[in-house]
Amino acid sequence: MGAVNLLGFDLDGLAAFVEGLGEKRFRAQQLFRWLHQKGESDFGRMSNLARSLRDKLADAAIVQAPALLSEQASADGTIKWLFDVGQGNAVETVFIPEDDRGTLCISSQAGCAVGCRFCSTGHQGFSRNLEVAEIVGQLWFAERRLRERLALPEGERAISNVVMMGMGEPLQNYGALVPALRVMLDDHGYGLSRRRVTVSTSGVVPMIDRLRTDCPVALAVSLHAPNDALRSALVPLNRKYPLAELMQACVRYLQAAPRDFITLEYCMLHEVNDTPDLARQLVRLVQVLEPGVPALRCKLNLIPFNPFPESGLKRSSSARVAAFAEILREAGIVTTVRKTRGDDIAAACGQLAGEVQDRTQVQQRMRREPIRIHAVPAGGLQ
Repeated sequence: MGAVNLLGFDLDGLAAFVEGLGEKRFRAQQLFRWLHQKGESDFGRMSNLARSLRDKLADAAIVQAPALLSEQASADGTIKWLFDVGQGNAVETVFIPEDDRGTLCISSQAGCAVGCRFCSTGHQGFSRNLEVAEIVGQLWFAERRLRERLALPEGERAISNVVMMGMGEPLQNYGALVPALRVMLDDHGYGLSRRRVTVSTSGVVPMIDRLRTDCPVALAVSLHAPNDALRSALVPLNRKYPLAELMQACVRYLQAAPRDFITLEYCMLHEVNDTPDLARQLVRLVQVLEPGVPALRCKLNLIPFNPFPESGLKRSSSARVAAFAEILREAGIVTTVRKTRGDDIAAACGQLAGEVQDRTQVQQRMRREPIRIHAVPAGGLQ
């Protein structure tokens, strides 16, 4: 059996591994801090570990992030890394610096099987789920790299926020997602607040309910349309989990959520989902749910579409976005327009593609099935 990558363990898993080596369980906390607080990969430098444990770790374990293939820096300070995850697959990770935070956008899959029409990742198809070590390894690498680059003093973090908004649908890789989240949240690991770790989903309803119980963090839902007909055309997963079910799952999630709202993401597509009538439908969707179900406490995040040739779609004009946002704000819904970051290096929302050895034949299917999307006329939600 080969060496075990310790980045694949949450603290409980690492404690079990250490006990399996014949060492005391408390040693796992010390080791965990070396891995994630200090970013150390050399067991010989872990000075407060027993020599016996260091020797055993040298024989049985490794600390290894995915191999770096390339690094690109945007004019606005955004950084994108491309990581090799084997078998011809590569995933992308993006760091977005701001005055009051540093946000890391992490991938959960090589490709994505959801196939949203406006997302470059979806057009790449799907190869496989990432392992825990490959998810955590993106954070481990980025924090270590940035600390060195910024010459940060010991104990000061470069990354204050993590968003699971990179390549893939996180809730379709649930078995690896939850242990990775626990590493991020653990006080012996990265010590991130639940409010500062966000999982973005296209709406896998059963897994939203499980996450609420297992590891509630901030939740963002890729909505993009206010009625089932249009949303099913844009987000095929809607055919399995329609809007009524999704909205009710969001209301349930708020019972355990670390924030008092859920972020609804809405990619603005020219003459597709950006009409005033659709804005009014969106107001009704979040304010009038099923009888007995309270209105959804939410924040709307309007996202400028980042075009790519295969999509056949166009970005909404600033004027259309502003008019759409105004209808939402007049209805009392907190609404923001996301600032595009990193688009000059294809690191902006919806642009991440990496390299994917597609097992779903998505490109062949899209060639056979041209995209035909039309805005739904007024007349109530469907």
